[in-house]
Amino acid sequence: MVWRVGVGGTWVVPGSAPQLLRDGSSRLLRPDEQVFEAMLAGWRDQQLARSLAPGTIGPRLAMVRRFQVFTNDYPWAWAPRDLDEFFSELRSGSAPISVSTVRAYQGAPRLFCDFAADPRYEWTAVCERMFGSHPAQICFEWNTAEHTSDYEGRPQRRSLTKAELQGLFDHLDDQVASLRARGNKGWLATLRDSAAFKTCYAYGLRRRELAMLDLEDFAPNPHAPEFGGHGVVYVRWGKANKGGPPRRRSTLTVFPWSVAVLVEWLSDFRGLFDTAVRSSALWPSERGGRMDGHSLGTRFAAYREAVGLPPEIGLHCLRHSYVTHLIEDGYDPLFVQQQVGHSYASTTALYTSVSSDFRTRTLRRALDSNISRALASSEDGN
Repeated sequence: MVWRVGVGGTWVVPGSAPQLLRDGSSRLLRPDEQVFEAMLAGWRDQQLARSLAPGTIGPRLAMVRRFQVFTNDYPWAWAPRDLDEFFSELRSGSAPISVSTVRAYQGAPRLFCDFAADPRYEWTAVCERMFGSHPAQICFEWNTAEHTSDYEGRPQRRSLTKAELQGLFDHLDDQVASLRARGNKGWLATLRDSAAFKTCYAYGLRRRELAMLDLEDFAPNPHAPEFGGHGVVYVRWGKANKGGPPRRRSTLTVFPWSVAVLVEWLSDFRGLFDTAVRSSALWPSERGGRMDGHSLGTRFAAYREAVGLPPEIGLHCLRHSYVTHLIEDGYDPLFVQQQVGHSYASTTALYTSVSSDFRTRTLRRALDSNISRALASSEDGN
């Protein structure tokens, strides 16, 4: 907990009731609305004090506001039935909502109620004095979605087979050649996309990790000199732990063809972008700066549709495919786990959707081994 010096030299908690409200409601024209807004501001400060990102805090605040509009009431009057009615209406809509989305939505009012009902923040005393009631927790095990599965994503999401991956990359290469032959200047952007998606797969990168790569992030691997200056990539924008900075890791090059892709891109084509001279971004944008994760995802979706892949296949599936294909090719699971930056082997296992061909080959080897041992034993008996 982070503390600060308040009015009169007393120590208060970030996000606690401000002095204006502790003095009473005489200065407030609309006490209920203003107290609610002050509570939200206090909750925002408390989350900032925990070093949470604005991108995390903003959607939480928006969900609590949405819940307040639905109930047409304020936290000191909320009850568990309000939460039941809100999510009953939300889930009965025409658009389906996944279990993970429901859990994320329910997390916002749960955390807000924890904050507002904590006496250390003084909101309970303020509300009791001003409204004759106080905030209380309304989210419990019996009226919220449980986390019963390690993976709550859509079951349609999967890794690409090697044939599908090759088909996607071949389509990108064909597009580059066709556009360039017709004199269409879009060929350069398509070539950039092709190199980016091949790199994403070759190193098992997340979307943001791919977008934030710089020229300086590649280095030699002394144990694999054949890869030259691209034997390792230093990922500096890995997925952060709660309230922490982006995690760093180094990912070793395993596919020789990925070095050829990078060398060709850097030596022959990246410099053709006018914006490349003003930035060290590996994937420069046509309009300045670097390609962001959203733009990369949108462009991937267009190529996915062009080759007939299902809509559930997204850019992140290239990372899943990397894990799956390394496991299929016999790489040690611990090596794969460290390559993609997972803290736990169970997380890597969730990414792995080993193909039926791999299962069949594994089963066939096991059966052949058993038969060979049985035959050898029979011969020894004779």
